[in-house]
Parts: sequence; C-alpha cells; structure tokens
Amino acid sequence: MAPASETVRLAVIYYSSTGTNAAVAKEIADAGERAGAEVRLRRVAELAPPEAVSANPAWAANAEATADIPEASPDDMLWADAVVFGTPTRYGNVSSQLKQFIDTLGGLWAEGRLADKVYSGFTSSATAHGGQETTLLALYTTIHHFGGIVVSPGYTDPSKFGDGNPYGTSHVDAQGEKPVDETTLGAARIQSERVVRFARAIKTGLAAERPAG
Repeated sequence: MAPASETVRLAVIYYSSTGTNAAVAKEIADAGERAGAEVRLRRVAELAPPEAVSANPAWAANAEATADIPEASPDDMLWADAVVFGTPTRYGNVSSQLKQFIDTLGGLWAEGRLADKVYSGFTSSATAHGGQETTLLALYTTIHHFGGIVVSPGYTDPSKFGDGNPYGTSHVDAQGEKPVDETTLGAARIQSERVVRFARAIKTGLAAERPAG
C-alpha cells in the first residue's frame, strides 16, 4: 500500500453503447485498484434518444447493465490525479457523448485546473483500421490543450506486440461478433498500471516541490 501522500486518484471516464468500452473500462479500473490507486469508474451521459437505444438489443442490454455506474461530472476531473478516457470511434473521431462531457470542462480548463494531470485513452471500432488511432490522437489533442501529461502504453511490454496499439488499448468487435478478449484485457491492465505508476511519480515529485510549512 502506498503512503497516503502517494496514493493516486484515478478516474476512468468512458462512453459505451453496446458494452465493449464498458468491459475495457472496468478492467482498467480494476487494474488501477490492484496497482494501489483509489478509483472512480464513471460513464458519461447518453445523448441518443431512448427509442434508438431500445431498438438495439445490445445497446439496451448495456444501458441496463451499467445503470448503477455513476455519471461523470466535472468534480471527477478535479478529484483525479490521472484520467483514462474511453470512447468508441465515430467516423475516426471521439464519440459525441464523450465530447459533450469534455466540452463541459471549459471553466476548469480556463482556470488551469485540468493541467499537470496524467491522461490516457482507449477505444474500439467495428472493423480493423476503423479509426482507432485517429480517435486516440484526436483525444490526445484535447489533452495538450488541458496542459495534461499523456501517458500512452507504447510497446513497453512484450504482450503489446499482440494487440499492436501503442497509443492506447483498442478492440475490434466485428459488429458485435468478437467480444473483448484476453489480448484486449491484458493491454488494458498494462495501460492502467503504467498510468498509475507515472501519476504516482508525478504527484510525489510535485509534492516535493511545494514549500514546507
């Protein structure tokens, strides 16, 4: 157990329609806890109309299964030392649901209160080469505006050559035919552990810079 001053507060904030990103988010949250972090798992608000959700059995099932997960709020960003965002790719970009949440953070950004935190991201798509890299890079562009510190997994573990994405955990669900597998879950664990490790180092270093007394 890390000393209280070194305990990392990790927020995992995601959007998931049919459950792929929900499964990855949970693995990242669980791995963060095992790495000694205090974790908040949060889903962003759904923007699609209820009739659209109910018309898709997988979408409706995921909405019901994750209904007890609290919705993300700006307070979760203030609380966190590290934030891992998750989103399916939408036309090679961040989903509107996650983007809407990020757009509510303008006041905190203007006050400089999103800076000096660790950030990372994960994504999914229905097809291979379906925009996963562009989605994560688009997300990280926002982090640069925050003044945040991007911690990507890179190829820092031999198993990363299995999932093959150095930008963040990603999964191809083949239109729902390929559920999240051990390759993706393993990548999520590596990413979470790396985020917690660097967030702890940065938090400890910044604390050491503060004047005593």
